Amino acid sequence: MHTEVCPVGAVDDELRSQLLTCWADVTNAGGSVGFVPPVTEADLAPYLDAVVERVHQGREVIALLRVDGEVAGFAVLSLSVSPLRRHWATVLRVQVRPERQGAGLGRALMTGVHAIARERGLEFLHLTVRGGTGLEAFYQGLGYREFGRMPGAIRVAPGDDREELHLTCRL
Repeated sequence: MHTEVCPVGAVDDELRSQLLTCWADVTNAGGSVGFVPPVTEADLAPYLDAVVERVHQGREVIALLRVDGEVAGFAVLSLSVSPLRRHWATVLRVQVRPERQGAGLGRALMTGVHAIARERGLEFLHLTVRGGTGLEAFYQGLGYREFGRMPGAIRVAPGDDREELHLTCRL
């Protein structure tokens, strides 16, 4: 199995379609990537198109995970436009296709995200996780440390509010 993570600075129609399918499949499998199931690709399209626009503007970078040449997942590296914050970025929408999970590809994707960030001269990364998922343990294994929690920040359903956990990692 050949695995690679590459930065993407331009998204064509074929890649857009693959990213959209990945995001919908991950969400519908229960992944915490900004939505709750069920979703359709049409539900996600405006959000992906906004990411693509920011990628084309140079404000975000997609870290694309490929396994044997096929899209297996992605993450978004959101760069700051503030001159005071150009030494760090926020990692968003970290996801691996459901049928590929459990093979260490999440770690491979995040290792690639870190390499892309270092190549850009970034010194640390920030990300958030939805409380109640246990994802903080995964990120702690990659060197992330929690620095705050916002109770009730994420409403996954009426009466089901979750904490948003803030984590950071020095590169």
